[in-house]
Amino acid sequence: MRQLILASTSPYRLQLMRQLQLPFITAAPPFKETIDPAVSPELLVRHLSLGKAQSLAERYPNALIVGSDQVFVDQRGRAVGKPGNEEAAIAQLQQMAGRTHTFFTGIAVFDSASGSYQTDYSSFSVTLRKLSDEQITDYVKREKPFECAGAFKVEGLGIALMEKMEGDDYNTLIGLPLIKLVTLLQQNGVEVLA
Repeated sequence: MRQLILASTSPYRLQLMRQLQLPFITAAPPFKETIDPAVSPELLVRHLSLGKAQSLAERYPNALIVGSDQVFVDQRGRAVGKPGNEEAAIAQLQQMAGRTHTFFTGIAVFDSASGSYQTDYSSFSVTLRKLSDEQITDYVKREKPFECAGAFKVEGLGIALMEKMEGDDYNTLIGLPLIKLVTLLQQNGVEVLA
């Protein structure tokens, strides 16, 4: 099997990738994420995912490189990324509380030997409970979800923020849509269940 690279330093994506029980390594992609709110979230996450994967091509010239990225769409239909700090996380959750939001997670598999690639995305909707400012602040101080789109970690205490979740692959919320990834790997000759 060709060398498989996960273009991410996210411990959550690492844990998800391990579920497939394939040999792989992780590498930090030297790629600068730019959120352009004018671009549709479906196209944006595909572009960001591919950018992450392609940014490692020189370092791994004969590999299949997996990239993934995520945004959520706010109530005005704009793509929003990671908050980055406590104040922004609190503000994001205050705007999200009591509403339904859709998360888009892109996935790309880039063949660095041939330059060919496939991209896709998955979406998942969440409805947050109505939350007080005190509940939001308590959550943010405890979990510190500064590098998570939407400012919560559903795989952690963030589940307490949820009223309802809907979608085809819950891994989309965590940051790596495994159902789509298995399909893209198969298209590149990698069988998870051989």
